[in-house]
Parts: sequence; C-alpha cells; structure tokens
Amino acid sequence: MFQSNILLPCWNDCVATAMYLINKTSSSLISNHAPSELLLKKKPLYIHLKAFGCGVKRDTFSSCKRLYEIVGDIIKSRIKCRASNPMSRNDDFLDVILDQCQEDGSYFNSDNIQVLIVELFYAGSDTATITTEWAMTELLRNPRVMQKVRQELSKVIGAGQMVRESDMDRLPYFQVVVKETLRLHPAGPLILPFKAKNDVELCGFTIPSNSHVLVNMWAIARDPSYWGDPSSFLPERFLGSKIDYRGQNYEYIPFGAGRRICPGMPLAIRMVQLVLASIIHSFNWKLPEGTTPLTIDMQEQCGATLKKAIPLSAIPFIEEN
Repeated sequence: MFQSNILLPCWNDCVATAMYLINKTSSSLISNHAPSELLLKKKPLYIHLKAFGCGVKRDTFSSCKRLYEIVGDIIKSRIKCRASNPMSRNDDFLDVILDQCQEDGSYFNSDNIQVLIVELFYAGSDTATITTEWAMTELLRNPRVMQKVRQELSKVIGAGQMVRESDMDRLPYFQVVVKETLRLHPAGPLILPFKAKNDVELCGFTIPSNSHVLVNMWAIARDPSYWGDPSSFLPERFLGSKIDYRGQNYEYIPFGAGRRICPGMPLAIRMVQLVLASIIHSFNWKLPEGTTPLTIDMQEQCGATLKKAIPLSAIPFIEEN
C-alpha cells in the first residue's frame, strides 16, 4: 500500500493500533457467547450491544483516533511532497488514489481517502496471515493435496525459481486450494453488520428497523444443502466450477457481496496466493516430532476474525540431492 519511505516507527504504531482495535472489539463481541453458539446457531442470534457501545467505545476511541491521525499525517506528507516536486512519485496505492483526486468529477478527497485506507488497514491487518496459516494447516493435514500442489508448482515454476504474481493464472489446482481454505476457514466468519432501514420479513423472521444484521457466512459455507461433505477439505470441488470470490454465488461469500463487498479482496487474494505458493515451493515442510496429520489441533478462536486457537507449528527443510 505504501512504499518503504514511510518511517518504520509510524508503521509499527499503525499496526499495533489496528491490532488492539481488532482484539478489543472481537473479545467484546463474543464475551457472552461461545464460538459454537455464534457460528452454529441456525436462528437469529440477538447480541446485546449496550456494553459494546459503552466500555469498548470508551477504551477504543483513543486508539481509533490515533489510527486516523497516523494515516492522515501520511496523506498530508505525501500531498506536500507531490506539491513541492511533481516528479516525486512512489507509484504505490496512495499515489494512485491521489491521482484520482485530481481528475475532473472525482469523488475522492483527502477525507474519504483517509477513511478508505483506515478501513483497508484495519480489515487486512491479520486476515491474510490467518488465511495463510489455515491453508498450511489443511495442507499438512492432507499430504495428498500438499503433494499435488508441490508437483504443480515444480512443473509450472521450475526448481529453484521464484514464484511471481504473474504465475498464479497457471496454477489452477493451487488456486482451488486457496478457495477451499476460504470456504472452510473464512478470516471473518461473520460479515460486518448491515443495518435494516425498515421492518423486513425474511425467511419467516421479522427483522425490525434499525436492527444490526450479522450474516453468518461460516455456517453458509458448511451448509450440506449446498456443499457435499461440507466439513472435509476437498479442493477438487472447485475444479471446473464457476463459483468465485466476487459475491455472485451466495453459498460462497468469504468477502461478502454486493456494494458492501470487501474493497481489499483483490489485494488479499494476491497476497495470500503469492506468500503461500512461495513458502510451499521454497521448502519442504514437516510436523514437529510427536505430531501427525490426524493430531493437528483444529480448534478455532472465534471473534471478528477466525484464528487458530493454537498456532500452527511446522518445520521447513530443504532436501539435499
């Protein structure tokens, strides 16, 4: 998003602030509900948000304000730099958006750019890492799938070669592995709340106006009405399928759907695919002594994001010819 000329202390402060907000709001959201209750409940789950709006709001307000200040300072510094030297460009995400500001009829200005960047940073602080960890976990639990991925990478990329973003379109099996990971382990199991403007009757339930609605995409992606053997990791189910991430297939919406779909989806997919392909292609992987594919802990820690309750432990090694 930003080039490396952003000062490291500022970047670290931004990361720490975003992670604090995620952890604080996540723990408050589920403090009165077990993860299984949140994710497995078939009927509407009404979460009382009074506590969420008082203590948490007070605790997180200063951090949220600080996050906006950091991003605002970065934007102001870049605008000032571009004004003093029009040839000074980093050609990163921020430069592209600022270019849009200068076009006639543009809806962008420094205020909504600030909001967009904060939203992207907040949502993407740990979701890509979580998805990569779950993908590696499933691959280590399923040696057959891992072997097929490694064979495809060796054939397409070549031994000793670096994986590049441009290679992704030539890795169909690897791509469906990422799709299946996002089905079983969506980084955000509950889509961010929607608000009903009016009373709505939906599937026999009445949703009162001004209600906040949380869509349980974790449960949707494991519904046997839409998925055969929904609890199993089967990437082959996506081979030849037209189902994708773009929210057109409501049984599979890891990034949401419609106008409120995650704006960071293209970046997230590229990041996860490139990182995951690189570490699989560069190393062989094994489990620690005493751990087998069948004994890997798969417990989930539910909140705004769906982390592994116990982090994955795996050992990289290089086979000597």
